[in-house]
Amino acid sequence: MKTMKELNMEERPYEKCERFGPENLTDSELLAVLLRTGTRGENIVELAKRILYSDQFQGGLLGIHRWSFEQLTRIKGIGKVKATQILCLCELAKRLSKASAGPELNFNIPSTIARYYMEDLRHQKQETMKLLLLNTKSRLIGETDISRGTVNTSVISPRELFVEALQKDAVSIILLHNHPSGDPTPSREDILVTRRVYEAGMMIGVELLDHIVIGNNCYSSMREQGILN
Repeated sequence: MKTMKELNMEERPYEKCERFGPENLTDSELLAVLLRTGTRGENIVELAKRILYSDQFQGGLLGIHRWSFEQLTRIKGIGKVKATQILCLCELAKRLSKASAGPELNFNIPSTIARYYMEDLRHQKQETMKLLLLNTKSRLIGETDISRGTVNTSVISPRELFVEALQKDAVSIILLHNHPSGDPTPSREDILVTRRVYEAGMMIGVELLDHIVIGNNCYSSMREQGILN
């Protein structure tokens, strides 16, 4: 295995980036540039490949989001500093994606809502439900995570949802949750919860505008599917 010094100049990530631009670097080379140094007997590009294409998680960039700090530090060559760098890189990627989706966000258009919250939810290892609270102008006045784990009627209480909504003077709400499988197709339980919340909201004057299920770069809107009609 070649050390970094033994690699040709055009094979070294820094030099390659300087000559050809970051868009011409592989995923491993991009990660190598950020991590900077390898270990004894292994250059940084090889270490980056070992992180990206580990057998423990899904190979490639998506797998990075699944690593915890403890799991990263158990990898040979990854200490606390590199583990922190990788976790911060993942968080920065999520924030960049959310920031770019922000200008298009419209709470009357499900696709823009899904895009805005996609990176927050699609990498979650378990189902997480968010409650979005809106005012009379359909502007966001608050959001909160209301459950983790399987979304079902025994976990999601309409009373808790609407207590939160009434305390914030919300006139409408939107629910979002993720499917860790990556398939956003609503389950029977998802639909039952949605109808139960919708009916309760109509009785007290706080309308459920939509329930959006987030998958892997895809979504399902119960409003668009006619489930809320």
